[in-house]
Amino acid sequence: MRGLYVHIPFCDAICHYCDFVKHVSKGHAHNMKYLEALKNEIQSYYAKYPHVDTIYIGGGTPSALNHEELTFLLEALSMYHPIEYTIEVNPESYDHEKGIIMKAYGINRASLGVQTFNQTHLERLNRKHTNQMVFDAIASLKSLGITNLNVDLIYALEHQTVEELHHDIDTLISLDIPHVSAYSLIIEEKTFFSHQLKRNKFVKTDEDTEATMYDIVIDRFKDAGYDHYEISNFAKHGKTSLHNTLYWTLQDYIGVGLGAHGFIDKKRTYNHKAMSKYIIDPLKEVIEQDEETLRNDHLLFKLRMTQGIDLNMVKSKYKDDIFNLYPSLLRFIDDGLLMIEDNHLKLTRRGLQLGNLVFMVFI
Repeated sequence: MRGLYVHIPFCDAICHYCDFVKHVSKGHAHNMKYLEALKNEIQSYYAKYPHVDTIYIGGGTPSALNHEELTFLLEALSMYHPIEYTIEVNPESYDHEKGIIMKAYGINRASLGVQTFNQTHLERLNRKHTNQMVFDAIASLKSLGITNLNVDLIYALEHQTVEELHHDIDTLISLDIPHVSAYSLIIEEKTFFSHQLKRNKFVKTDEDTEATMYDIVIDRFKDAGYDHYEISNFAKHGKTSLHNTLYWTLQDYIGVGLGAHGFIDKKRTYNHKAMSKYIIDPLKEVIEQDEETLRNDHLLFKLRMTQGIDLNMVKSKYKDDIFNLYPSLLRFIDDGLLMIEDNHLKLTRRGLQLGNLVFMVFI
C-alpha cells in the first residue's frame, strides 16, 4: 500500500502545546499562493505515483480553509480515489457546508481535535472551541455519512484530576466514536508551554499520576469495546487507521506541503519549513536509507503496535534471531518491560508506559 500526507499549515490560533509546522493565516491571497504551490507539488508526485491507498490531510488546521480554498485543495487531489480519505477538523472552524464539500470529494474519515471536554483546560491549551461545537460537528459529519471518525484526546494536562479524565472519557464514549487517539501532554521545545515551564509558570503532571492516567485510558477504552492496537490508539469495529498503519509498518507514503516528510522507495524526503523556500522549491533533502536503518525503523514501529514483533518474521526477513541482532532487549525482558507471547515480542503494560527506554535500542 501507499499513502499520501498533505500538510495545511494555517491556523486561526496557535495551541500552546503544538510544535507542528504552522502559521496564523494571513488571508485568502496568501493561502491561495500556498495552495497553488501545493497543487504543483501534488502533480509532480502524481506523474510518478498515480495510485495511493490512503490520503491524510493534516496540519495545522485543514478545516480553517474557507469554502473556496477547501474546494481548490480537494480538486487538486481529485484524480486520486483512496480507500481511506482523512481530513483533520477543528470544531470551531468546521461548518456543515465544508462537510458537504468534503463528502462530495470522497472524504470518508475525519479526525477531530478535541483534546478535552473541560472548558478550563481547553482555554489553558488555547483551544477555541466549546463542547457544543464538538457535538454539532460530529452530528453534521455523521448526517453526511462521514461516520468513520477519530477524536484526539490529551491527558495529564496541567492540574488535571483523575475525575476530570474520567469525565472526558465518559463524554467521548457517549458520542459513539469508532477511533480514539489518546496522548499524554508532552512539553515540546519552542512551544508556549515550554517557555512557561522554563519560567516556572507551568506545572507538569508527575510521572506516577501520568502512569495512573494512562492505565485508566487503556482500561476504560478496552472496557468500552475498543481494541488497543498501538501505544496511543484505540479502534472499534476494525476501524484502525489505515494511513497511520502505513507509517507503523514502514510502507511507502508521499509527503507534500510545508515541512512535510515522506518515505518512498527506501528514501526519506523532507520539505522546507520556511514558506518562502517552499514556494520556490518544496523539497529540502532526500536521504537514502541503508538496510540497517530500515531494519531498525521497521522493528521499532512494529513494537509500537500491541501485537508486537513476530519473531519468525525477523528470522525470515533478516536471517537472524532478534536477540542476536539486539542483545540488550533481553535486559528489558528481565526488567519487565518486554515479554514474549505467542512467539511475538511485545511491550508489557509497564513497557507501554516506558516504551521510549526500549525504543532506544533501535536508534
